[in-house]
Amino acid sequence: MTHLHWYKSSYSGTQGDSCVEVAVAQLAVHVRDSKDTMLPPFSVSPRAWARFIEHAAAD
Repeated sequence: MTHLHWYKSSYSGTQGDSCVEVAVAQLAVHVRDSKDTMLPPFSVSPRAWARFIEHAAAD
């Protein structure tokens, strides 16, 4: 995997106990738990990520 630039969610807890990070690449969006960055991230297509964000914002 090429070098990714990870962004922490603005909704992550301030105590560091519930942190999600996202890295956007051309063909995939990668998601990981920032508390254990050695675990492999999961990846979804940009279209699937956009639909997830639309759904999450609607709730």
